[in-house]
Amino acid sequence: MKLGILMSGQGAQKVGMGADLYEQVPAYKETIDEASQVLGYDIMSTIVNDEENVKQTKFTQPAILAMSTGIYRALADVMPAPQATLGLSLGEYSALVAADVLTFDQAMRIIKDRGAYMQQAGDDNPGKMVAVMTEDQDLVIATINKLQAAGKRVYPANYNTFNQLVIGGVGADVDAAIAALTDAGIERLVELPVSGPFHTPLMQSAADQLTTRLADEPFSSMSFDVYSNTTGKKFSDVKTTLLDQIVSPTYFAQALQAMVDDGVDTLIEFGPSDTLYKFARKIVGKDIKRYKVTNFKTYQEVREMLAAE
Repeated sequence: MKLGILMSGQGAQKVGMGADLYEQVPAYKETIDEASQVLGYDIMSTIVNDEENVKQTKFTQPAILAMSTGIYRALADVMPAPQATLGLSLGEYSALVAADVLTFDQAMRIIKDRGAYMQQAGDDNPGKMVAVMTEDQDLVIATINKLQAAGKRVYPANYNTFNQLVIGGVGADVDAAIAALTDAGIERLVELPVSGPFHTPLMQSAADQLTTRLADEPFSSMSFDVYSNTTGKKFSDVKTTLLDQIVSPTYFAQALQAMVDDGVDTLIEFGPSDTLYKFARKIVGKDIKRYKVTNFKTYQEVREMLAAE
Protein backbone atom coordinates (compact mmCIF):
# COMPACT_ATOMS: atom_id res chain seq x y z
CA MET A 1 0.00 0.00 0.00
CA LYS A 2 1.32 3.42 -1.01
CA LEU A 3 -0.89 5.61 1.11
CA GLY A 4 -1.98 9.17 0.45
CA ILE A 5 -3.93 11.03 3.15
CA LEU A 6 -6.48 13.67 2.11
CA MET A 7 -7.33 16.34 4.69
CA SER A 8 -10.75 18.02 4.51
CA GLY A 9 -11.09 21.74 3.98
CA GLN A 10 -13.59 24.35 5.07
CA GLY A 11 -17.09 23.68 3.78
CA ALA A 12 -17.05 20.12 5.09
CA GLN A 13 -18.28 21.16 8.53
CA LYS A 14 -21.63 20.18 10.03
CA VAL A 15 -23.30 20.13 13.43
CA GLY A 16 -22.27 17.09 15.45
CA MET A 17 -19.18 16.34 13.39
CA GLY A 18 -16.95 13.88 15.18
CA ALA A 19 -19.24 13.60 18.22
CA ASP A 20 -19.37 9.80 18.04
CA LEU A 21 -15.60 9.63 17.64
CA TYR A 22 -15.20 11.86 20.68
CA GLU A 23 -17.39 9.53 22.73
CA GLN A 24 -15.83 6.24 21.60
CA VAL A 25 -12.20 6.78 20.54
CA PRO A 26 -9.85 7.84 23.38
CA ALA A 27 -7.03 9.09 21.12
CA TYR A 28 -9.50 11.26 19.23
CA LYS A 29 -10.96 12.68 22.45
CA GLU A 30 -7.47 13.50 23.73
CA THR A 31 -6.72 15.45 20.55
CA ILE A 32 -9.95 17.46 20.70
CA ASP A 33 -9.40 18.23 24.39
CA GLU A 34 -5.82 19.30 23.64
CA ALA A 35 -7.11 21.63 20.92
CA SER A 36 -9.72 23.08 23.28
CA GLN A 37 -6.99 23.95 25.78
CA VAL A 38 -5.00 25.76 23.10
CA LEU A 39 -8.05 27.66 21.83
CA GLY A 40 -9.31 28.63 25.27
CA TYR A 41 -12.80 27.25 24.69
CA ASP A 42 -14.44 23.83 24.43
CA ILE A 43 -14.65 22.71 20.81
CA MET A 44 -17.53 20.32 21.41
CA SER A 45 -19.90 22.80 23.07
CA THR A 46 -18.72 25.99 21.32
CA ILE A 47 -18.52 24.66 17.76
CA VAL A 48 -19.52 21.06 17.15
CA ASN A 49 -22.86 21.31 18.91
CA ASP A 50 -23.64 24.95 18.04
CA GLU A 51 -25.60 25.41 14.81
CA GLU A 52 -24.50 29.02 14.34
CA ASN A 53 -20.84 28.86 15.35
CA VAL A 54 -20.15 25.81 13.21
CA LYS A 55 -20.89 27.98 10.15
CA GLN A 56 -18.45 30.73 11.10
CA THR A 57 -14.99 30.69 9.59
CA LYS A 58 -13.20 31.65 12.80
CA PHE A 59 -14.67 28.60 14.56
CA THR A 60 -14.94 26.16 11.67
CA GLN A 61 -11.27 26.21 10.72
CA PRO A 62 -9.85 25.18 14.13
CA ALA A 63 -12.56 22.53 14.53
CA ILE A 64 -11.79 20.85 11.20
CA LEU A 65 -8.03 20.93 11.84
CA ALA A 66 -8.61 19.30 15.23
CA MET A 67 -10.93 16.65 13.79
CA SER A 68 -8.64 15.66 10.92
CA THR A 69 -5.62 15.47 13.23
CA GLY A 70 -7.61 13.51 15.80
CA ILE A 71 -8.53 10.87 13.22
CA TYR A 72 -4.94 10.68 11.98
CA ARG A 73 -3.65 10.13 15.51
CA ALA A 74 -6.36 7.58 16.33
CA LEU A 75 -5.32 5.40 13.39
CA ALA A 76 -1.56 5.86 13.78
CA ASP A 77 -1.06 2.50 15.52
CA VAL A 78 -2.39 0.51 12.54
CA MET A 79 -1.58 2.86 9.66
CA PRO A 80 1.56 2.53 7.52
CA ALA A 81 3.65 5.66 7.11
CA PRO A 82 1.95 7.70 4.38
CA GLN A 83 3.80 8.29 1.17
CA ALA A 84 2.18 11.72 0.94
CA THR A 85 -0.56 14.00 2.19
CA LEU A 86 -2.72 16.61 0.49
CA GLY A 87 -5.21 18.99 2.05
CA LEU A 88 -7.78 21.32 0.51
CA SER A 89 -6.97 24.90 1.56
CA LEU A 90 -7.33 24.80 5.37
CA GLY A 91 -6.58 21.07 5.08
CA GLU A 92 -3.01 21.91 4.08
CA TYR A 93 -2.35 22.77 7.71
CA SER A 94 -3.67 19.35 8.80
CA ALA A 95 -1.40 17.76 6.17
CA LEU A 96 1.61 19.72 7.44
CA VAL A 97 0.88 18.61 11.02
CA ALA A 98 0.75 14.97 9.90
CA ALA A 99 4.12 15.38 8.16
CA ASP A 100 5.67 17.02 11.27
CA VAL A 101 6.27 20.38 9.58
CA LEU A 102 4.06 22.06 12.20
CA THR A 103 3.33 20.86 15.70
CA PHE A 104 -0.36 20.42 16.48
CA ASP A 105 -0.25 23.13 19.13
CA GLN A 106 1.49 25.51 16.71
CA ALA A 107 -0.98 24.81 13.91
CA MET A 108 -3.99 25.31 16.19
CA ARG A 109 -2.70 28.71 17.28
CA ILE A 110 -2.04 29.77 13.69
CA ILE A 111 -5.44 28.57 12.48
CA LYS A 112 -7.23 30.30 15.34
CA ASP A 113 -5.79 33.56 14.03
CA ARG A 114 -6.06 32.69 10.32
CA GLY A 115 -9.76 31.89 10.73
CA ALA A 116 -10.35 35.22 12.46
CA TYR A 117 -8.47 37.11 9.72
CA MET A 118 -10.49 35.42 6.99
CA GLN A 119 -13.77 35.93 8.84
CA GLN A 120 -13.03 39.67 9.07
CA ALA A 121 -11.92 39.89 5.45
CA GLY A 122 -15.13 38.17 4.38
CA ASP A 123 -17.22 40.51 6.52
CA ASP A 124 -15.41 43.52 5.05
CA ASN A 125 -15.64 42.21 1.47
CA PRO A 126 -18.91 40.33 1.18
CA GLY A 127 -19.27 38.19 -1.88
CA LYS A 128 -20.24 34.78 -3.12
CA MET A 129 -18.78 31.64 -4.64
CA VAL A 130 -20.33 29.47 -7.34
CA ALA A 131 -19.30 26.03 -8.59
CA VAL A 132 -19.32 25.86 -12.38
CA MET A 133 -19.80 22.33 -13.67
CA THR A 134 -18.15 21.97 -17.06
CA GLU A 135 -15.22 20.25 -18.73
CA ASP A 136 -14.59 23.43 -20.70
CA GLN A 137 -12.73 25.32 -18.00
CA ASP A 138 -10.97 27.41 -20.65
CA LEU A 139 -14.37 28.88 -21.51
CA VAL A 140 -14.92 29.81 -17.85
CA ILE A 141 -11.53 31.53 -17.62
CA ALA A 142 -12.05 33.38 -20.93
CA THR A 143 -15.43 34.62 -19.69
CA ILE A 144 -13.95 35.79 -16.39
CA ASN A 145 -11.10 37.55 -18.20
CA LYS A 146 -13.61 39.52 -20.27
CA LEU A 147 -15.55 40.52 -17.17
CA GLN A 148 -12.36 41.57 -15.39
CA ALA A 149 -11.39 43.70 -18.40
CA ALA A 150 -14.75 45.42 -17.95
CA GLY A 151 -13.91 46.17 -14.31
CA LYS A 152 -15.75 43.25 -12.69
CA ARG A 153 -14.23 41.66 -9.59
CA VAL A 154 -14.78 37.95 -10.20
CA TYR A 155 -12.02 35.33 -10.15
CA PRO A 156 -11.27 31.60 -10.48
CA ALA A 157 -11.03 30.23 -6.94
CA ASN A 158 -10.99 26.42 -6.79
CA TYR A 159 -10.04 23.90 -9.48
CA ASN A 160 -11.71 21.07 -7.56
CA THR A 161 -11.88 18.52 -10.39
CA PHE A 162 -11.28 18.70 -14.10
CA ASN A 163 -14.99 19.44 -14.58
CA GLN A 164 -15.70 21.60 -11.53
CA LEU A 165 -14.27 25.10 -11.21
CA VAL A 166 -15.44 27.40 -8.41
CA ILE A 167 -15.49 31.13 -9.10
CA GLY A 168 -15.78 33.87 -6.50
CA GLY A 169 -15.92 37.62 -6.07
CA VAL A 170 -18.23 40.54 -5.43
CA GLY A 171 -21.81 39.27 -5.40
CA ALA A 172 -23.12 41.38 -8.31
CA ASP A 173 -20.05 40.57 -10.40
CA VAL A 174 -20.40 36.84 -9.76
CA ASP A 175 -24.03 37.19 -10.84
CA ALA A 176 -22.80 38.80 -14.07
CA ALA A 177 -20.49 35.83 -14.58
CA ILE A 178 -23.36 33.41 -13.97
CA ALA A 179 -25.42 35.17 -16.64
CA ALA A 180 -22.53 35.18 -19.13
CA LEU A 181 -21.69 31.53 -18.53
CA THR A 182 -25.33 30.52 -18.83
CA ASP A 183 -25.54 32.41 -22.14
CA ALA A 184 -22.41 30.50 -23.23
CA GLY A 185 -24.25 27.22 -22.72
CA ILE A 186 -23.15 26.10 -19.27
CA GLU A 187 -26.16 24.56 -17.54
CA ARG A 188 -25.00 23.66 -14.02
CA LEU A 189 -23.91 26.41 -11.65
CA VAL A 190 -24.28 25.92 -7.90
CA GLU A 191 -23.91 28.69 -5.32
CA LEU A 192 -21.87 27.56 -2.30
CA PRO A 193 -22.78 28.26 1.37
CA VAL A 194 -19.63 30.21 2.29
CA SER A 195 -19.08 33.39 4.28
CA GLY A 196 -16.75 35.15 1.86
CA PRO A 197 -15.04 35.08 -1.56
CA PHE A 198 -12.14 32.87 -0.47
CA HIS A 199 -9.02 32.34 -2.59
CA THR A 200 -9.53 35.61 -4.44
CA PRO A 201 -7.75 38.99 -4.22
CA LEU A 202 -10.64 40.19 -2.03
CA MET A 203 -8.93 38.30 0.83
CA GLN A 204 -5.77 40.44 0.65
CA SER A 205 -6.25 41.95 4.11
CA ALA A 206 -6.23 38.44 5.63
CA ALA A 207 -3.06 37.60 3.68
CA ASP A 208 -1.40 40.76 4.99
CA GLN A 209 -2.26 39.87 8.58
CA LEU A 210 -1.10 36.29 8.12
CA THR A 211 2.20 37.54 6.69
CA THR A 212 2.88 39.31 9.97
CA ARG A 213 1.60 36.35 11.99
CA LEU A 214 3.88 33.80 10.30
CA ALA A 215 6.99 36.00 10.21
CA ASP A 216 8.71 34.28 13.14
CA GLU A 217 7.08 30.84 12.95
CA PRO A 218 9.52 27.92 12.66
CA PHE A 219 8.84 25.14 10.17
CA SER A 220 10.40 21.68 10.46
CA SER A 221 11.48 19.27 7.74
CA MET A 222 8.81 17.02 6.22
CA SER A 223 8.71 13.41 7.35
CA PHE A 224 7.02 12.60 4.02
CA ASP A 225 5.85 14.55 0.98
CA VAL A 226 3.09 17.12 1.27
CA TYR A 227 1.45 18.32 -1.92
CA SER A 228 0.10 21.85 -2.09
CA ASN A 229 -3.18 22.71 -3.77
CA THR A 230 -1.86 26.27 -4.12
CA THR A 231 0.84 25.19 -6.56
CA GLY A 232 -0.43 21.79 -7.67
CA LYS A 233 2.98 20.36 -6.73
CA LYS A 234 4.94 19.24 -3.67
CA PHE A 235 5.55 21.92 -1.04
CA SER A 236 8.95 23.58 -1.26
CA ASP A 237 8.77 27.02 0.39
CA VAL A 238 6.09 26.33 3.02
CA LYS A 239 5.69 29.83 4.40
CA THR A 240 5.43 31.55 1.01
CA THR A 241 2.93 28.98 -0.20
CA LEU A 242 0.71 29.33 2.88
CA LEU A 243 0.64 33.11 2.37
CA ASP A 244 -0.11 32.84 -1.35
CA GLN A 245 -2.88 30.37 -0.56
CA ILE A 246 -5.18 33.02 0.94
CA VAL A 247 -5.58 35.02 -2.28
CA SER A 248 -4.75 32.39 -4.93
CA PRO A 249 -6.84 29.68 -6.59
CA THR A 250 -6.57 26.14 -5.30
CA TYR A 251 -5.52 23.39 -7.70
CA PHE A 252 -6.68 20.30 -5.85
CA ALA A 253 -7.27 18.32 -9.03
CA GLN A 254 -3.77 18.97 -10.33
CA ALA A 255 -2.14 18.26 -6.94
CA LEU A 256 -3.99 14.97 -6.51
CA GLN A 257 -3.12 13.88 -10.04
CA ALA A 258 0.55 14.65 -9.32
CA MET A 259 0.43 12.66 -6.08
CA VAL A 260 -1.04 9.62 -7.82
CA ASP A 261 1.38 9.96 -10.74
CA ASP A 262 4.17 9.75 -8.15
CA GLY A 263 2.95 6.36 -6.97
CA VAL A 264 0.17 6.71 -4.39
CA ASP A 265 -2.36 3.91 -4.92
CA THR A 266 -4.63 4.26 -1.86
CA LEU A 267 -6.38 7.41 -0.61
CA ILE A 268 -8.09 8.06 2.72
CA GLU A 269 -9.87 11.30 3.55
CA PHE A 270 -9.89 12.45 7.20
CA GLY A 271 -12.50 15.04 8.19
CA PRO A 272 -16.19 15.87 8.56
CA SER A 273 -17.28 14.91 5.02
CA ASP A 274 -16.33 12.78 2.01
CA THR A 275 -15.96 15.68 -0.44
CA LEU A 276 -12.35 14.93 -1.39
CA TYR A 277 -13.13 11.20 -1.54
CA LYS A 278 -15.75 12.04 -4.19
CA PHE A 279 -13.47 14.47 -6.02
CA ALA A 280 -10.83 11.75 -6.21
CA ARG A 281 -13.13 9.41 -8.14
CA LYS A 282 -13.61 12.11 -10.77
CA ILE A 283 -9.92 13.06 -10.91
CA VAL A 284 -7.98 9.78 -10.79
CA GLY A 285 -10.67 7.19 -11.53
CA LYS A 286 -11.74 3.96 -9.89
CA ASP A 287 -8.40 2.14 -10.10
CA ILE A 288 -7.12 4.08 -7.10
CA LYS A 289 -8.52 2.68 -3.83
CA ARG A 290 -10.47 5.28 -1.87
CA TYR A 291 -11.67 5.39 1.74
CA LYS A 292 -12.92 8.05 4.10
CA VAL A 293 -13.16 8.49 7.86
CA THR A 294 -15.92 10.89 8.79
CA ASN A 295 -17.52 9.19 11.81
CA PHE A 296 -17.14 6.20 14.13
CA LYS A 297 -18.59 3.72 11.63
CA THR A 298 -16.16 4.63 8.87
CA TYR A 299 -13.34 4.82 11.43
CA GLN A 300 -13.99 1.20 12.40
CA GLU A 301 -14.15 0.12 8.74
CA VAL A 302 -10.87 1.79 7.83
CA ARG A 303 -9.17 0.60 11.01
CA GLU A 304 -10.07 -3.00 10.17
CA MET A 305 -8.86 -2.53 6.60
CA LEU A 306 -5.52 -1.11 7.72
CA ALA A 307 -5.02 -3.78 10.39
CA ALA A 308 -5.56 -6.48 7.79
CA GLU A 309 -2.91 -5.13 5.42
